Amino acid sequence: MQADRQPVSLPDVKRRAFLGMTATAAAFPLAGPGPARAETAGRPAAREAGRLIPVTLRINGQDHSLALDGRTTLLDALREPIGLTGTKKGCDHGQCGACTVLLDGRRVLSCFVLAVMAEGHEVTTIEGLAQPDGTLHPMQQAFIDHDAFQCGYCTPGQIMSAVACVAEGHAGSEAEIREYMSGNLCRCAAYPNIVAAILQAKPQMEG
Repeated sequence: MQADRQPVSLPDVKRRAFLGMTATAAAFPLAGPGPARAETAGRPAAREAGRLIPVTLRINGQDHSLALDGRTTLLDALREPIGLTGTKKGCDHGQCGACTVLLDGRRVLSCFVLAVMAEGHEVTTIEGLAQPDGTLHPMQQAFIDHDAFQCGYCTPGQIMSAVACVAEGHAGSEAEIREYMSGNLCRCAAYPNIVAAILQAKPQMEG
């Protein structure tokens, strides 16, 4: 499978605006991995605080108010200050799909999205798929039923992408599923089981 097919565009965000924001953020000195760190490179946190950007992220239906360096990715914000470690950091270069989350229902690679760009949008991670009573999402249950994972490291990203694949209407056949899941890599090669899981979950999600 090839890793360049997965949609990664953001809703209402133009490529030029993204590049402009990245360039602006790059002009600021690095403020460290997050507000919880007492010191960064030997300098008091108070000096760095003025360079942090206040951001409110809506994750799985809950708001999280943070102060982040402008270059912090959504992936790092999810894993570090927020503590939602289900979203995995794989290649950190947008090539493996392990960090896939949903942004306003569309799949994105969270290692490619600046956290500040996700403000005002609804982010859904693997932790937000199950029902409040613990009932698994049909896709989660299908992955279990079909043993669609081995080591499990890529599984959260696979499941998030699979949910979007069905929602996008790209699960009409095994070939189509393979095409539109090609941005998510599985080093354990559980691809046949992943396809079977998606085919099982599709009618339940559409019903």
